[in-house]
Amino acid sequence: MDAALDTTFRALADPTRRAVLQALGRGPASVSALARPFHMALPSFLQHLKVLEESGLVDTRKVGRVRTCTLRPEPLAAAQSWLESQRTLWTGRLDRMDALVLELKQQEEDKP
Repeated sequence: MDAALDTTFRALADPTRRAVLQALGRGPASVSALARPFHMALPSFLQHLKVLEESGLVDTRKVGRVRTCTLRPEPLAAAQSWLESQRTLWTGRLDRMDALVLELKQQEEDKP
């Protein structure tokens, strides 16, 4: 796995950060609007935001005193691609194992 993917999964590992990404999926939002639903001090929330920015999942820009966050979907697409390749790999393995179990069961039934 590459470093960018590791960083994306690290960012996604926390429920607060996933909730922020879900909120940003509805459109850009200010830091204060994003922090409002969470019962934590603003500096703690900003730590979560920093992880999201460092992972490339969120862009922020400041206009005047308002800092606005925007979702960047590219890292999510890379994570989805990796997960899909794993799903394909494991589906194939499980299908082969199922076929083997059925074959062994049939052999057992065919024994005199």
